[in-house]
Amino acid sequence: MGDCNNASTESAMEEAEEELIAAVQHIVKALESKKYLTEDARKILANLGLQLTNMTSFAESREIEVESNEEHNEIELQLNRISDKIMVWEKDESMIWDCGPDEAFEYLKAVEESRRLTEVLENRSPDSRKDDSTFLRRAHDLLQTGMNRLEDEFRHLLVQNRQPFEPEHMSFRSSEEDSIIEAGSVISSGDDSVEDVAAAAVVHRDSMGRSSVDYVIELVNVDVIPDLKSIANLMFDSNYGRECSQVFVNVQKDALDDCLFILEVEKLSIEEVVKMEWKLLNSKIRSWIRAMKLFVRVYLASEKTLTEQIFEDLDSVGSVCFAESSKAAVLQLLNFCEAVAVGPHQPEKLMRILDMYEVLAGVIPDIAGLYSGEAGTCVTTECKDILKRLGECAKATFLEFKNTVALSVSTNAFPGGGVHPLTKYVMNYFKTLTDYTKTLDEVLRDEKDENTPREEEEEEEEGPTGTQFRSFFNILETNLEVKSSLYKDEALRNLFLMNNIHYMAEKVRGSELRIVLGDEWIRKRNWKFQQHAMNYERATWSSILFLLKDEGIQNPGSNSISKTLLKERLQGFYAAFEEVYKNQSGWSIPDGRLRDDLHISTSLKVIQAYRTFVGRHINHISEKHIKYSADDLEDLLLDLFEGSQKSLHGGHRK
Repeated sequence: MGDCNNASTESAMEEAEEELIAAVQHIVKALESKKYLTEDARKILANLGLQLTNMTSFAESREIEVESNEEHNEIELQLNRISDKIMVWEKDESMIWDCGPDEAFEYLKAVEESRRLTEVLENRSPDSRKDDSTFLRRAHDLLQTGMNRLEDEFRHLLVQNRQPFEPEHMSFRSSEEDSIIEAGSVISSGDDSVEDVAAAAVVHRDSMGRSSVDYVIELVNVDVIPDLKSIANLMFDSNYGRECSQVFVNVQKDALDDCLFILEVEKLSIEEVVKMEWKLLNSKIRSWIRAMKLFVRVYLASEKTLTEQIFEDLDSVGSVCFAESSKAAVLQLLNFCEAVAVGPHQPEKLMRILDMYEVLAGVIPDIAGLYSGEAGTCVTTECKDILKRLGECAKATFLEFKNTVALSVSTNAFPGGGVHPLTKYVMNYFKTLTDYTKTLDEVLRDEKDENTPREEEEEEEEGPTGTQFRSFFNILETNLEVKSSLYKDEALRNLFLMNNIHYMAEKVRGSELRIVLGDEWIRKRNWKFQQHAMNYERATWSSILFLLKDEGIQNPGSNSISKTLLKERLQGFYAAFEEVYKNQSGWSIPDGRLRDDLHISTSLKVIQAYRTFVGRHINHISEKHIKYSADDLEDLLLDLFEGSQKSLHGGHRK
């Protein structure tokens, strides 16, 4: 019944509207035929216009009100729909991305919708926003809730999808075993305290990692990279970029700390490093060397790639996040360098310091490439500062070692006249240093030296390393001269110098030192040790061989040979020979070839003189007075310089 009444009313209104339109049309036609209107007609028409205007405004107002109500209803429905999708997860402790891609997609879609709605409501005119304040608050609250949840999801995805870091599967180890210089006590605690310096002083350079290949590994499961990127983009679009960045930085800082732990890099204070015993410190440095290469060229490069993938669409955000997350780990590695650099300048540390210098110099271009822009300036600057300090430390260590050798004092002569432990230590030390020639040229570049003889200055074409090496060996030779003065026996003094200078020459000849010092240096040392060999022979055998000369064995006033004087000469020769045998069998010439050469040289002089003397006077000598044959003496000479003292009795060796 009500519906019928409404229909009847609407029909009546339509008829009235048609009649009104017809009347207006009639008035318009009448006005077209009239050129002039009376005053009354004008008033009537003016009133009619005013009424029509009011009617139109009222109709438009009604229309806007209807549209506004419809829009508010639509916004409310949209907010309710968004709220249903977002708030349902606030009651659920599950992580959305663990529940599948569909749920994750729907949640992201809802949060994105809340972001857009918030943006629309914020951009409305001030008048309308007063009416929309409730909606705006709701939209803001939903967006805040979504951002908080996405922050947790972002963290969860990064942590749960982190891939294990296994450096043992990317090892760049050297096939050589790396031994430690343990012979530092040669200089510091006295020459006589070292028994087997030759073996201990040999140093193998740790070339681990020189042929390493840079490559990127997956730090996070690649399947979740698009999800992380979507979350990051949405959070930045929603003005929650700082929160997103902070989550990433914090999570990746922990991951980088874990990486350093796996690489056996500890957080050590400068004081702890300075006080550390050398054996332990050496181990720490070796770990650092390997860690620095792997960390920068593999892990850090992979970290930069991950950052760029996640923040790819956000301009410089990736660079800033990478710098903030990794800076502390890099500085931890650099702090260890600094601690080593400020420690005591012990000679056994030099090779390791140079290793660190080379490794750091090698990775600085990588680091500079990784830290682009202002965000990473402090890291690259710190790297260069630490490199400079390492170079200064290496230089100071080298020069202090040089000074230590110059001031090395012995209170007792080295037994047997063999190669002194200091000579072995220094030569093996420098043999190893040749691997670092280019690096030493850098750290010693501005170092002047006044210890290089003028005649050797022309050879100095290879740079500061050659200059310093020559200077060092000149100091060593001077020190050996001083040590030789401790021997009371002139022959043993010359034997000692012969052994040591020959050892130096052979070490240079058989190693890269030959390239650094040149053949002329070797020739001069060969001449020197040969001079000492001649001086040894002269000091040992000149007076003995004089006994085998014919002068003074004639009878007084006659040219006939005195058998008594001849007998005394032979007895004197045998006694002197036995004394030489007793003493010099205990002397040492460690180098077999040098020992043989001296045996031959001595035999040529002594045996030939003995044969000639006995042969010339065989008719005047009783057989019982010939204690040794020439062959016996030649065999006995072979026992000299073996380092094991022997004696003779009754013509037989004991």
